[in-house]
Amino acid sequence: MESNPVLLESKSSPINLLNEMQQLRLLGHLCDVTVSVEYQGVRAEFPAHKAVLAATSKFFKEVFLNEKPMDGPRSNVFLNEVQVADFASFLEFVYTARVEVEEDRVQRMLEIAEKLKCLDLSETCFQLKKQMLESVLLELQNFSESQNSEEESAACPSTAPAAEADREPPDSSVATPGRAASPEGPAAKSKEKM
Repeated sequence: MESNPVLLESKSSPINLLNEMQQLRLLGHLCDVTVSVEYQGVRAEFPAHKAVLAATSKFFKEVFLNEKPMDGPRSNVFLNEVQVADFASFLEFVYTARVEVEEDRVQRMLEIAEKLKCLDLSETCFQLKKQMLESVLLELQNFSESQNSEEESAACPSTAPAAEADREPPDSSVATPGRAASPEGPAAKSKEKM
């Protein structure tokens, strides 16, 4: 008697794994690589895990797979022309799948994602930039529409009274310049026609 196979799948395991790896990195436990970052004289070192960096960045994967065994158990990677804050945000993203940055840094995050060949971060930045652009375009469209409606409403009242003044109400018994009013009114006019 064989039983049917069933799938055991955890929805929380990937998040838990990332959270645990982030905690290990922050505490400096089991880290096997130090990434040194330098930009315009500002330098910082970041301990990390080769497996996490290699899994999230083709750049790091190539570096680690091409390492010589004599480099020892812990290796160093040097990155020039990468700002410390940007690399810190990059690390937070690859370890947590999320990071909060200022809007004006999104382009720089996209550039570091492309430099380090991190597809997930690159796609995330691209989608955010697209949303930001759509939002700006929507605001411009709304502004343009509101300007047009204001111009139309401003133009309409000035022409409407003039048009009404030119028109004469039908069967009007009110005297207008150049025309005498009939003392009998509209009823008398209809009798005259008969």
